Parts: sequence; structure tokens; C-alpha cells
Amino acid sequence: MFSRYKKPTKPATGTPDLKAVDGGRADAAPKANPAPNGAAAARPPVSRRQAPVQEARAPQADKERKRKERLSEIKTELHKELLDNLNLGALETAAEKDLRAEITDITSEFLSTRDVVLTRDERLLLNQELYDEVKGLGPLEPLLQDDTVNDILVNGPQQVFVERAGKLQLTDVTFKDERHLLRIIDKIVSAVGRRVDESNPHVDARLADGSRFNAMVPPIAVDGSLVSIRKFKKDKLGIDELVNFGAFSEEMAAYLQAAVATRLNVIVSGGTGSGKTTTLNALSSFIDNSERILTIEDTAELQLQQTHVGRMESRPANVEGKGAVSQRDCLKNALRMRPDRIIVGETRGEEVIDMLQAMNTGHDGSMTTIHANSARDAVSRLENMIAMAGIEMPIKAVRSQIASAVNLIVQASRLQDGSRRMVSITEITGMEGDVISMQEVFRYERLGLAPDGKIIGRFNATGVRSHYSDRFRQWGYDLPASIYEPWSD
Repeated sequence: MFSRYKKPTKPATGTPDLKAVDGGRADAAPKANPAPNGAAAARPPVSRRQAPVQEARAPQADKERKRKERLSEIKTELHKELLDNLNLGALETAAEKDLRAEITDITSEFLSTRDVVLTRDERLLLNQELYDEVKGLGPLEPLLQDDTVNDILVNGPQQVFVERAGKLQLTDVTFKDERHLLRIIDKIVSAVGRRVDESNPHVDARLADGSRFNAMVPPIAVDGSLVSIRKFKKDKLGIDELVNFGAFSEEMAAYLQAAVATRLNVIVSGGTGSGKTTTLNALSSFIDNSERILTIEDTAELQLQQTHVGRMESRPANVEGKGAVSQRDCLKNALRMRPDRIIVGETRGEEVIDMLQAMNTGHDGSMTTIHANSARDAVSRLENMIAMAGIEMPIKAVRSQIASAVNLIVQASRLQDGSRRMVSITEITGMEGDVISMQEVFRYERLGLAPDGKIIGRFNATGVRSHYSDRFRQWGYDLPASIYEPWSD
């Protein structure tokens, strides 16, 4: 087995066992403080039925708390024992069955030598948690395996939140202490060749399953390390699934298919967690399989199903402050790689000018996402990013560049009930003087609020015919005029 190359271990020190917690004598319980004079008389009368119940609940809760604390101590000691006994070099190629058997043997020996009695379920849970510590991500592993969890948010070692169905929930998952949390963080980032410490206190990384990982450690994180994990969906959501989920309507899907297939340049706009990447993935399904696509991301998340896809990922600087490769570097190089379309995971900085130039220089059908609250805000954000890139251009020239590069802005939003909707599809039609002219083709209308807090609404056309209708027809997508007609009440 893996522990055949055992390290010399120190003699075990005596530790209290769970028997003292489970079967403790009544006289070992803490005595209640005597009440001051007159307090007993002032106390409200307690019925004979209530008194024994109330007296029994307090010791029971105290016993459960002590038992959990002791289980946590045993888990910590056992983890150290495993690190001392397991041949860590063999873990990389170890079969799961063999490793679990080895952990079970070491656990049984440990509990036996310390005269600790656990139930069968407690032993199974302990063995699973130890396996997660050795091969997985410790306390986070069950949350990563839970398909109902979309996001995992850690605020220090004692507070872990998850997002389910768009709502945040506090879990009972905890780390033993800050060192335990830091060890898990280091395990994640070191696996992808990145680092996080006092000199570099923040990091972006990607888990083995593709989930997006971000961490901020002390001294920047004041009350303990901050971790956020955006889970990677194993099953890519297509247009049909999003329509069934109510993310947008069939008419909007037909319009978007025509827009992507006829190589309009698309920006997906929205806030954090609004579903921008999911929308971009779905839109990419309309790209023809014969086209060469290059994707550029800070953390690779896009799941394109086409045959000819080249994926690029930016890289931060090394310990010496060298070797950084930005999204802009990747984008400049991509222009020399004969792409039909370029898809940038998220535009947030100086790479915006290269993205717009790519859209304007023969790479029609390119797509990206941007953080903004509306289509008009998205255009303003593009202007601001161009200014932040240090490029001195008259505002009219900047807007003219945007108007000629971007054809369509799809606005995604997470509503107050946690649902995600495509709330607007807006076309950019050109310039009117110094202002970019835009027209909204589809929108989401809120009609009310259900008793359970769910938003009642519908998708509707605005009555405006698409500016690109002739283009659609020339490419063989002759959409019926009825999809642009608004519903009457």
C-alpha cells in the first residue's frame, strides 16, 4: 500500500475520547449559578410537562456541540497522521479504491489506539472528509459535487455561502482555521502554476473541472481569506434550454440565430452573475462549423462545440514581475492567425481598441462581453475604456469607431427573484451628428410580482423592424414580419 514507506512517527499523546462526551456522568455537567435572593419567587411558574423538557434540551445541545468540536479535533489529528504515513509521491497515480482502503485502515488504527468510539455513519463521513482533504479541496469538495450550487463564496474560515437558484444561502461548511483555508487555496493555485502570498495577495485560477476561481488573502482580506468559485456547468446550455428556462423567447432566439449566422458583431452586456458567459456560449452555437474561431479569455470558460477553435488564455506576471501575457497581447497575435471570428471572453481594459479594430477589419461576427447595466451604458463603457487605454481621439471619432464596429448589444440581467433574463436586444444603426443611434427590437416587460416573490413578466417586440432585415434576407434568413409585432394587452 501507499504507507509502506512510513516515516518514523512520534509516540501518540493521550487525548480525550468521545466516550466522555457521549456517556459523561451527570455530576460532570457544569452546575447552574445560584439565583439571587428573590429571583426564584419572581420566576414565572413552569408546568410539570415543560420543566423536564427544558432541563433535558440544554445538556443535549451542549453534548452535541462538544461532540462536533471533538470530531473536528480528531479530523485534524488524523489528517496530520495521513500526511506522516501516506507515500505522497504515489498519490498521483493511486487508484481511488486503494487510496480509500488505505485511509480507512489508518483511521481505524488511529481510533483504536486512542480508544475513540464512533458510529458507522460518523466513520464513513470521517473517511470521506479525509479523502477530500488528501485528493480534493477539503470542505469545499461536497459543494463542488452538488449540481444545485452555482457559486461558492468563502468569507474567512468560518463563513461559507452558496448560490442556489439565484439566491445566496449560508452553509454549515467551515474550515478549521485560516491556515487550513490557505492550504486549500495554495493547493488550487499551485496546480495551475500560479501563486498567492503577501507579495501577491490576489489570484485568478481555474479548477480541474473548468470552474472559475478567485482568491484574496491577508493582509488585503482583513477578516480572513476571501474565495469565490463560479462553478463550471458540465452540460452546456443551448438556445432551446434557455428558451425553456424562460431566459428569452422563441422569437428572440430566431432573431439571434439570424444575427449570428449573418456575422453581425455582438456584445453581450450585463452585471456580475447575470449570465453573460452562458449567453455567449449559447450564441456561439449558431456559428457555422466551417469557420475558424479564436477565443481569448483571462480564465478559459467558453465551451464552443465547433471543430476549428483555437483557445487562448492570458497569464499573470511571475515572481520576478516578468512573463505577463495580457488579453491585448493575445488579441494582437490572434489578428495574425487568420481567424474568421474572434471571441473575447470579457473586455474590460485597453484590449477594447484592438477588439473594435478587429470587428472593423474583416473579422465580422466577432463577439465579446462587457459589464454594463444597459445598452446605452455599454456604449459609454466602451468610450471610457478607449480613454483609459491612453488613446487620444476626438469623441466623435471614438463613437464613429464604435458605431461601425458593433451591430448588436444583448443585455442580460439577474432579476430580484434570482432569475436571469435577456431583458433587451438593441441594434446600433449608425451616427446622428455626434450621437450613436440605437433602436431596441425586443425587451422584457415586468407585469407584477407573484405571492412567492417571483417576478411576473413577458418578452415583447417593440414594433421596430430590424435595421438588418435586408442583410438577413440576403443570407437566407427571411424572418417573418410578425416577430417584430408587439403583443397587445
